[in-house]
Amino acid sequence: MNAAHLHLALNHLPVIGSLFAALLLGWALLRPAYELKRAALGAVVLVALAGFPAYFTGEPAEDFVKPLPEVSKALVHNHEEAAEKSFTVLFVVGVAALAALLWTGRDPVPKWVCVALLVAMLAVVGLMGWTANLGGKIRHPEIRAR
Repeated sequence: MNAAHLHLALNHLPVIGSLFAALLLGWALLRPAYELKRAALGAVVLVALAGFPAYFTGEPAEDFVKPLPEVSKALVHNHEEAAEKSFTVLFVVGVAALAALLWTGRDPVPKWVCVALLVAMLAVVGLMGWTANLGGKIRHPEIRAR
């Protein structure tokens, strides 16, 4: 398995995981069970952790694909810039979710915390989708706008 293959295998975790965590947070807000809110915050933390290997395998993957003749350096750069933004926001949201879990201890998580984190996770979902789309364009000319 080369660096590009590893990056492709790992980058789906934060993309799909952020959507799952956002949906779980939304579901938790509709249900009275406080354990579900805690599980949703835990999912946010796990997704943020999953972002690390996806992000840090990007540079070796870039080194692997950049010399290929059919790879556009501009597309790689755009994907890299988007990944930096996405990872930063995901990391901040993950830290906030962990802080909320630690702050509340075994007590119920306040609804406003879940609402704020849901809004933030929806931003993460959008950023991750944008980043994934830009990454796909590197090797998939069929999805590039003409």
